[in-house]
Amino acid sequence: MKRFLLIICTLLCFTGCGKSNNNSDQISQNSQEIQNSLNSQYSENNTDVVFFTNTVPAKLGSLNLQYANQYSVDYYEEGYIHIRVMDGTDYVIVAENKEDNSLGLTNPVYIHRPCNNIYLAASSAMDLFLKLDALDSITACSTLSKDYSMEEVKKAIDSEQIKYIGKYSAPDYESLLERKCTLAIESTMISHSPKIKEQIERIGIPVFVERSSYEDNPIGRLEWIKLYGILADREQEAEEFFDKQLLRLNELLADNSSDSDNRKSVVFFSILSNGYVTVRKPGDYICKMIEMAGGKYALDELLVEEDNALSTINIGMEDFYREAHDADILIYNGSIDGGVNSLDELVEKNALLKDFEAVKNGNTWSTGLNMFQDSSKIVEVIVEMSKILDEDKADENQYLKRLE
Repeated sequence: MKRFLLIICTLLCFTGCGKSNNNSDQISQNSQEIQNSLNSQYSENNTDVVFFTNTVPAKLGSLNLQYANQYSVDYYEEGYIHIRVMDGTDYVIVAENKEDNSLGLTNPVYIHRPCNNIYLAASSAMDLFLKLDALDSITACSTLSKDYSMEEVKKAIDSEQIKYIGKYSAPDYESLLERKCTLAIESTMISHSPKIKEQIERIGIPVFVERSSYEDNPIGRLEWIKLYGILADREQEAEEFFDKQLLRLNELLADNSSDSDNRKSVVFFSILSNGYVTVRKPGDYICKMIEMAGGKYALDELLVEEDNALSTINIGMEDFYREAHDADILIYNGSIDGGVNSLDELVEKNALLKDFEAVKNGNTWSTGLNMFQDSSKIVEVIVEMSKILDEDKADENQYLKRLE
């Protein structure tokens, strides 16, 4: 009996070695056939024998994603969930009291339920957890309370319900262990500090690198709430919230179906301390928000020579003047420097701005920090953009403030 089991185990080892990913299904099938054979021959007379198994549970279906293209989700029996992020990383969520199962994947990252002690270094996701009423699943973060615009988050950090443990590039590892963190959620900025990611994994905490910033559609970014709904066990709440936001957006799009040639032109920009102007690259998600609101991005013809993942480009003021001085509306991005409070403050940054048509006509606006931190409010921002395009409805905005 022992000799037979030894032969079978050897066969299993050779079956699983030296094979490519394309043969994983065949490997699983061969292993299952051998196991079934053993069970049928020895189960009656050897009830105390425990056989090796790595059977892949049956797939139940996939998450319906309408806009997001940077991740996918597949559901399996026994509560296993496979999340693939489009940087090529596979994550397997393992239900409570279940053993790890690779689901036929090569070296997946295992995330064990419950995910109730999360270290959140991807600050843009905080508002999505807040919207899901899942802030209590966050135990540590890498952003100071003063740098958040959400009062509930500020209070949670100040009271150390959520503990600030240092910048994402220099976290306090002892605090992560003291807080018994079960998962670290990082933005793609962690790619600039790979040793930090390795160290977090080395102390036994799986790292999930989210890529919502790579979604070129703004509603694709919003649809990441479904993924966080999975992690926080709030899937139904996430689906309901997303569906409501989508319904509101579709109503707005139906109202803004006018001919694009007659749409007002909009520029979204900021001015750096060195005098250069930061503008969105054509096709960026902010540009698409402007289009959804019923406008058109004034710099759609801008030539972009840099081939990188950045959504912005820096140009000289002379070039900016040539491309944007006759735009109908200017929106100053205040998320970097806190914004400006008046036209005088804006013109102080560069005197050429006083000759822009939008400045002369009083159609100049500024954002605050909350426009980007309130990631669940993307549709609301689009609605406000629609309001400033329709001058009769432009007052009392939360995210866009008119400069007087």
